[in-house]
Amino acid sequence: MSSLGVEGEGIWLALGTIGMLLGMVYFMSKGWDVQDPREKEFYVITILIAGIAAASYLSMFFGFGLTEVELVNGRVIDVYWARYADWLFTTPLLLLDIGLLAGASNRDLASIITIDAFMIVTGLAATLMKVPVARYAFWTISTIAMLFVLYYLVVVVGEAASEADEDTQATFNTLRNVILVAWAVYPVAWLVGTEGLGLVGLFGETLLFMILDLFAKIGFGFILLRSRAVVGSDSAPTPSAEETAAD
Repeated sequence: MSSLGVEGEGIWLALGTIGMLLGMVYFMSKGWDVQDPREKEFYVITILIAGIAAASYLSMFFGFGLTEVELVNGRVIDVYWARYADWLFTTPLLLLDIGLLAGASNRDLASIITIDAFMIVTGLAATLMKVPVARYAFWTISTIAMLFVLYYLVVVVGEAASEADEDTQATFNTLRNVILVAWAVYPVAWLVGTEGLGLVGLFGETLLFMILDLFAKIGFGFILLRSRAVVGSDSAPTPSAEETAAD
């Protein structure tokens, strides 16, 4: 293993780091003078998402967060476990962002975030398993958990958003679609990549995950923080995290 990525994959890790850092700096510059507590809440969460992702990509670029897994058939694969550490923190924050926007209750937010964490942990387990049957079993469990998360997002959180103003509903629908599209591709990328069937090499796999991460994090944040539902929060009826009561 190289100290700077693996073979040519370092270029995608470097670009991922730069993209996340640029996104973080942009969000910070936009939110520097924000005074409204609710609007500031969205900026803090979204900046954290970009910052955590940037740190993860930088660590992978320098060869940290990387390990080798030797399968029972003798095949050795390189696994970026730092990617899962990133997702364990950033995906709940993404769900928190969209949940707060929709006005979801604390109970609903806690439920969807718990399932999300289970999805990431079982995904990591699938990656670290040495027996192929166990790998695909945990991949299946993780994918089913993802379907529950997406269902919860569309049905439960969507129901809360349906009671909000038009700007909030429009923003929620756009961000929901971003999550639905991006997250649905992740298990497919795992399956065809080096950790699954090996149809795509590490170079292509790293590129694919980088594009997905930038789209799901920076693209998400860009849409959220340019929305009138957030920028115009002085008049928005959606409650803040402190005002949202558990059912």
